[in-house]
Amino acid sequence: MRIAVDAMGSDDRPAPDVEGAVMAARDFNLGIALVGPQDTIEAELAKHDTSDLAIEIVHAGEVITMTDKPAESAKAKQNSSMHVGMRLVETGEADAFVSAGNTGAALAVATLHTLKRVSGVKRPALCAVFRNMTGYTIICDFGANADCKPEYLLQFAQMADVYTRRALKIEEPRVALLSNGEEEGKGDELVRSTTPLMKDLPGINYVGNVEPKEVLKGETDIVVADGFVGNIMGKSFEAMASYMGTVLREELTANPVRMVGAALVKPGIDSLRARLDPEDIGGVPLLGVNGVVIIAHGRSSAKAIRNAVRQAKDAVDEQIVTAIRSSIGAG
Repeated sequence: MRIAVDAMGSDDRPAPDVEGAVMAARDFNLGIALVGPQDTIEAELAKHDTSDLAIEIVHAGEVITMTDKPAESAKAKQNSSMHVGMRLVETGEADAFVSAGNTGAALAVATLHTLKRVSGVKRPALCAVFRNMTGYTIICDFGANADCKPEYLLQFAQMADVYTRRALKIEEPRVALLSNGEEEGKGDELVRSTTPLMKDLPGINYVGNVEPKEVLKGETDIVVADGFVGNIMGKSFEAMASYMGTVLREELTANPVRMVGAALVKPGIDSLRARLDPEDIGGVPLLGVNGVVIIAHGRSSAKAIRNAVRQAKDAVDEQIVTAIRSSIGAG
């Protein structure tokens, strides 16, 4: 298997992108194509031991930055690392593409200039994976589509259902609509309009509305929302986890007595940190395009990039794109 990695994606590019790709090549026995300016990548790659690793450099002379406007940069920078990396997937020279770059641009490059949508898919969606009290919950959409119609949410549910069954090995994933109340009839016009349609969606185990507190309790496996609301909820979870970690560290080191107590509970603290660490997931899949694309956070470390590549490998192994094509493309 060969995974293309955008070496110029993260905020601190190319250091974490290259290091994470090297880690993934070693840990998962993968072929890696590092995409970006050759001289820049060669200089960074020289800092690592790559003996016996199948790592190649694929030159791309342009870079789409976080401040670039997505649609404009996707059209203007046709030789960007995103374009070149996704073309490798399009032509079969790579099995998947991973980038910590501009999410909007990645969506535009994938849907308008390279891979295109799976036949029948109205809008591709980002699906973020979060830990809950009992396991994992997928949020779909996580930011690709701020304004949605009910038919989009139905397809988000179908694509997330495919991903959850195959990637997370949950046989009958529970699907819920994110709302401001559990009762049917709550929510904005989009949620209320989608509810009766979701009830009748074949093959979907729809369990009704959920609020964020039910999501964290693990009362659903898939949360369906428009990208604006889903992204805010997911980022709120991330921010709260970071805040809790900071406050806990400050309180446990406030004085010598507390520091002694902190040493005693350190194993538990380490376990909590691991459960709340978003870098353990690494990246989120862009579902509904003709190829595996994993989007990582711009602030990704090498560990996060390594795990995003693992997400790409799993999506390829589980034939996620083929399954979505069968589920929606035929419908």
